[in-house]
Amino acid sequence: MRIWFTEHNWPWHPKRYRFPTEQMLLTLFPGERPEYPETPPDMEGDQGVLIGLSRGRAKASISVLVKREGQLRNGVARFPAEKLDGPEEAVYHTVSHALKQAFYEAGTALLGYELPWGSLTGVRPVKLPTRAMLEGRTAKQARRELEKVYRVSPPRAALAVECAQAALDVKRGLREDGMALYIGVPFCPTRCAYCSFISADVKRSLSLVEPYVEALCREIELAGNLLRERGLHIGCAYMGGGTPTTLSAEQLHKVLSCVENFLPMERCAEFTVEAGRPDTITADKLETLKTHGVHRISINPQTMEDGVLRTMGRAHTAAQIEEAMELAQRHFGGMVNMDLIAGLPADTLEGFGRTLDRVLAMEPANITVHTLALKKGSRLTEEGGRLCVPETVEAMLSLGGGRLREAGYEPYYLYRQKYMSGSFENVGWTRPGAVCAYNIVMMEELQSVLSLGAGGITKLVDFDKRKIVRLSNPKYAKEYLESWEKVAEGKRTAARFQAELAGRLS
Repeated sequence: MRIWFTEHNWPWHPKRYRFPTEQMLLTLFPGERPEYPETPPDMEGDQGVLIGLSRGRAKASISVLVKREGQLRNGVARFPAEKLDGPEEAVYHTVSHALKQAFYEAGTALLGYELPWGSLTGVRPVKLPTRAMLEGRTAKQARRELEKVYRVSPPRAALAVECAQAALDVKRGLREDGMALYIGVPFCPTRCAYCSFISADVKRSLSLVEPYVEALCREIELAGNLLRERGLHIGCAYMGGGTPTTLSAEQLHKVLSCVENFLPMERCAEFTVEAGRPDTITADKLETLKTHGVHRISINPQTMEDGVLRTMGRAHTAAQIEEAMELAQRHFGGMVNMDLIAGLPADTLEGFGRTLDRVLAMEPANITVHTLALKKGSRLTEEGGRLCVPETVEAMLSLGGGRLREAGYEPYYLYRQKYMSGSFENVGWTRPGAVCAYNIVMMEELQSVLSLGAGGITKLVDFDKRKIVRLSNPKYAKEYLESWEKVAEGKRTAARFQAELAGRLS
């Protein structure tokens, strides 16, 4: 779709506002892609978007005119003119917010319906009510702000506030000298059709596995020494990937022994490992995890429909999931998370209901219900996969939320992704007392997360200043093995940042 900014009144060159514009375009019309012509689009015949900013004495306004499929609609958002004279970051935020609101008004008038998350385009909608309540507003006021300012639907606003309350509970227990820990193992038995994670089919990359374990242990040792020198501690930990249980029991033992020997885990309240694929779970691997202090694992069926599993490239059956869960119960009791996906190709509302019934019968501590997203780099996207009809996905999510609440689960964390069917969300549900704090810390960016291994992104969080610095390890296992100096420098930077933060806030 052609987009044109009028050239008058903008605080800076209009190009600066392409990002929020494209966010809203993607949210409203997922199939469209932005174009920036040298001349304004002909609104008499073309599809297009015209965006202008005007300023009066008291009020400024942004107008967005959208034409699509022969229909023309206009949206306007107003704000105090004095806000255009404030600090640069505040001005950008004000203008971007107004632009999105005006675009949303015009876009939904064309569509004829509102979106479940209104004009919100970010992946972390829970941040808004969390900040609101930290600033002294009540849960009711935070919910009303989502509904009135951002036009979030009442059910989604209520869901976000519930998750914000869980985030506040976790935040109260965080320490300035603490960090969360992520350890990445980028190998899987096979690659799922919907997956875009940095992971390799272990059959094709077997020669990399043992060198990777050695390099990961080296990084763990360095990170541990740096943290201990500065009096820092790990508060919660998560090993993901990929599928960490693709490693053998001996390899898991080696990695986890390094974690025990070098990292400051004395105050670590929870350690979760992504077992993920049931075809990688064995009794000796679970015994190894338990012996090294892991207290929760994830088993991710995604669906309990065998036909859907085959379509997605999963080399296991629903019966194997139940067998893996029986093993997990012996070692971890009910402390297991299970992931499901609403909207998988070949799935149906009835099939999703059967999946819920079988998963609930296994009584895991946590169940995460994802909405299918067509991710760049996934086989499903590359082969021209289509998202399920939004009405079906919404029915699946509604069914899931209802049954989970009936079974005693509560929502505790939530996030969104690009290209999600129906612009919905992913929600983690928990039994009372079984919250996975790492998920909240990572998703709501409440505390620094130290990431080790290929594809890991360390997030250095100064929550009070709303500052986040990201340090990326090399994405792929082979690059990671060849990039020790970059990896090591990232760990040194992370340790300095957190030590300085702890000293400033203590």
